[in-house]
Amino acid sequence: MTKTELNENFLLAMDTIRARKGRSALTILGIVIGVTSVISVAAIITGLNRNVADRVNSLGSKVFFITRIPNGMVRMTEEIRTRKYLNYDEVLAAREQCKSCDLNTGFSTRIVFFGDIDVIRHGREEVENPFIRGVEPEYSDAIPMFTVADGRFISKYDMEHTRDVCVLGRAVATTLFPAIDPIGQEVNLDGRHYEVIGVFEPDSGLFGGPGVDQFVVIPLTTFLKVYPESKEHMLAISVKDPRLMNLAEDEIVEILRRLRRVPAAKPNDFELTTPDFIKDLWNQLTGAIVVLTSVISSIGLLVGGIGVMNIMLISVTERTQEIGVRKAVGARKQDIRAQFLIEAVTLTSLGGIAGVLLGATISFLVRTFIPGLPAELSWPWVAMGFLISASVGLFFGYYPANRAANLDPIDCLRYE
Repeated sequence: MTKTELNENFLLAMDTIRARKGRSALTILGIVIGVTSVISVAAIITGLNRNVADRVNSLGSKVFFITRIPNGMVRMTEEIRTRKYLNYDEVLAAREQCKSCDLNTGFSTRIVFFGDIDVIRHGREEVENPFIRGVEPEYSDAIPMFTVADGRFISKYDMEHTRDVCVLGRAVATTLFPAIDPIGQEVNLDGRHYEVIGVFEPDSGLFGGPGVDQFVVIPLTTFLKVYPESKEHMLAISVKDPRLMNLAEDEIVEILRRLRRVPAAKPNDFELTTPDFIKDLWNQLTGAIVVLTSVISSIGLLVGGIGVMNIMLISVTERTQEIGVRKAVGARKQDIRAQFLIEAVTLTSLGGIAGVLLGATISFLVRTFIPGLPAELSWPWVAMGFLISASVGLFFGYYPANRAANLDPIDCLRYE
């Protein structure tokens, strides 16, 4: 088929669609729904994937963690619940004995039980249940997301002298000190007075959840003195070169197993976790979402394809005499087949374009009105959505087009 013939068939297809606007719109509704669902969900997942990747990068590519309880969605067995707590002496011993580790820092987070409440106040302003964490001076170097924007971080002097000082998350500082500089001011945390020595860089957290903005960080020695009931210690360990990660992990595991007297035949009674667990967990969740979306969009595309086949069969019936005239003046089978195929593909492609535009609009609205759910239009998915819609027209339009091509011209001319 020449370029001129292709252009004529396309214009003829557009004239047919314009002549039957309502019927054409209803025909491609399934295509629009299928493509819209694919584009909008893909945009949301793409944005969230970038958010997760940024969060993993903010934790550092050269750091791993030791905890008593595993992270993520893990069934809490009796063996896990009854594990010994990691204590500060083990933190110190691991730091001294690990030769391949660059930084080895312990930290502990206050866990509020039912009925308890933590409050930090300044004047009439207060914040309930901030995340209270005791850390060592090396903590901010090991975990880059805890970067101080104003003031300074916990120092060795603060640790050695068990000083009552704190570094505030941005949201906590803004709430307590809406009009003045918080550095050097005094806050009351659970009835104890602390001097504010720093404020962290803004960090709202993953998907709008808790982040560094909601933290109050104090020296670990002060934390252990004020909250002796908080027994959960954790280690953050970093290496100078990512290639040393496996060596450092093996070394720490061997040290802790020896310190905690774990028999050779028994598994570790602690957990080693890298920041990639967040990405792995998210990939598992998004995998299920993608499958569900694919099923929904496939149903929409199937319904749309059946509608296209039905409308094309009706079109063939309505234009039987036209087909006869075209064949009488020399049109070949492939010309008739191409005419109706182009019409079907044009119809579904318009549905694909409408679906892409609607999906992009939904993505923009989600990103605008739900900042915690960042949607980012995925161009590969846009191209795929358009190609799938065109393919649906090609697949479901072939039978009606082939039927039209095989009609006998004499019978067509006699048809009323």
